Amino acid sequence: MGCGSSKVQSEVSMKGYVSVVQSLVAFTKARSDDNEPRKHPEVQSGCWFRAALQLESNGREQPVRDGRHRVKSDRYKDRFDSRVTARYDIKALVGRGSFSRVVRVEHRATRRPFAIKMMEVLAPEAREVCASELAVLQRVNHSNVIQMIEVFQFPQRVYMVLELATGGELLDRVISRGHFTERDATRALRMVLAGVGYLHSLGITHRDLKPDNLLYYHPGADSRLLVTDFGLATFGGVTAGIGPGDKESDSGWPLRTTCGTLEYMAPEVLLRKPYSSSVDMWALGAIAYVVLSGSLPFEDDSRTRLYRSIMRGKYRFHGEPWPSVSNLAKDFIQRLLFLDPATRLTADQAVHHPWVATMAASSSMRNLHRSISQNLRKQRSRSSTQCPSRTRSSADQQQLSFERTNVARPRASPESIWSLISKKCSLISPTNTSEES
Repeated sequence: MGCGSSKVQSEVSMKGYVSVVQSLVAFTKARSDDNEPRKHPEVQSGCWFRAALQLESNGREQPVRDGRHRVKSDRYKDRFDSRVTARYDIKALVGRGSFSRVVRVEHRATRRPFAIKMMEVLAPEAREVCASELAVLQRVNHSNVIQMIEVFQFPQRVYMVLELATGGELLDRVISRGHFTERDATRALRMVLAGVGYLHSLGITHRDLKPDNLLYYHPGADSRLLVTDFGLATFGGVTAGIGPGDKESDSGWPLRTTCGTLEYMAPEVLLRKPYSSSVDMWALGAIAYVVLSGSLPFEDDSRTRLYRSIMRGKYRFHGEPWPSVSNLAKDFIQRLLFLDPATRLTADQAVHHPWVATMAASSSMRNLHRSISQNLRKQRSRSSTQCPSRTRSSADQQQLSFERTNVARPRASPESIWSLISKKCSLISPTNTSEES
């Protein structure tokens, strides 16, 4: 939703600008002596596929069209280590970024489909990105969070075997259904809240929740919804037992890095104040608003006015289909979009909100699909006019990136990924007061 160039990354240059380097990985311990992966997702065949990762590195990862799949996959087969191709058959190139290529593969023994992200790690920046993500995601194992099956590490490259999600993005599913009610919205949001609540229970703050990063595992109506894209996720900032009337009590250190996607970014992040995992809950409020209406709660062609409206928390339930949306649904959104982070619902409290807990039992079952679809089309048309290409040059990204005053994080030294991961994991300490090494 919105202009894809609003992405704000946690890395900055000395001039105060950042360029987006984002990738999604999920980590589990490699078992190279096994004959098959630890986990075998069941993916329906006979439909378009999409690797469940959204890599952004000077532009969104671009899918390669069908007519070029064979040529592209053949080109990258030669770059795969023989120990990887001995276990996986390379099928097609899915997407690419500055540091990585993603291909669809089949496990040779089981013939099950997966995605492999091949990441070049000679560059210090790439090594740092990979290490940061793996340090977070090696702890993750939940049905509503993307999973890594196994990983192969070599001096020049890291190969990450991922679940292959084929069901498309959340908003694409809303459009394709033809019928969408508040109950359908609560069904999706409950899965997202389950995943986010799990992350927060581990002390992980996602920091880039948005519809683009919510993917369905398969095209079926019973598919689980996955939280993906952990390029900006970090340990810290997680609060326990905080709710309306409760005193704030941190179970982690506060976060300070300005990063995320502008339209879903909490006010305290824009104001460069120390913040907590409640920024994820603000983003979920914005997501709920979009899912129910097809419009963004905070939207303006002027960046200055957009910043101002977010920092003031100014939004309205205006236009279609809001007159047909229940007051309980609006109350759910309002409780997530409170300016004061301490008064926002936590993930656990949001799951127990009456609108979500009852799956909108008291709400009208009116079909909201037409209004939502029309609003989404208008939004995407406006975004394509403002941003004609989803692939952004470094100059374009630099111009549109968020300006920050703090200096860049030091580059990684030439050491192994796993050495860096070990250092990242050492941050998980009650005495540590910073979010990053």
